[in-house]
Amino acid sequence: MMHMTFYWSREVTILFNSWHTKTWLSYSLSLLACLLASIFYQYLENRRMRLKLISGSVKGKPSPSATTEEPLLHAMGGGGGKVRWSAARAGEAVLFGINSGIGYLLMLVVMSFNGGVFLAVVLGLTIGYVFFRSEDENSTLLENPCACA
Repeated sequence: MMHMTFYWSREVTILFNSWHTKTWLSYSLSLLACLLASIFYQYLENRRMRLKLISGSVKGKPSPSATTEEPLLHAMGGGGGKVRWSAARAGEAVLFGINSGIGYLLMLVVMSFNGGVFLAVVLGLTIGYVFFRSEDENSTLLENPCACA
């Protein structure tokens, strides 16, 4: 029976059997790659949110009457009306897809259950948030702490 617990070792397999670290150098470079991928995730999320703001697809908070009297789909702008597609909206969708893929890969990386890998991903997400996502303009958007969302 295999137990799923965190372990601390320089030997870890990350995502693929071919990405297996055996030396301190390969482990350190792998941790750096995890850190940079996590920072890049936050950077792309910042780009997607900026594109969303620029394209005008972010609405202000719904009024209380909109949440209590109108059907959910109508209040969100999807009540049977046509969805307007633009280059910005298509770009936003592409960035969302890429970022979702990176987020799920980061989740799988963390599921290696190596303590150093876990810390590298969380530290990278934190650094990326500080540099790219903690601006006031993002306060109108829903924050989701999950890297894979």
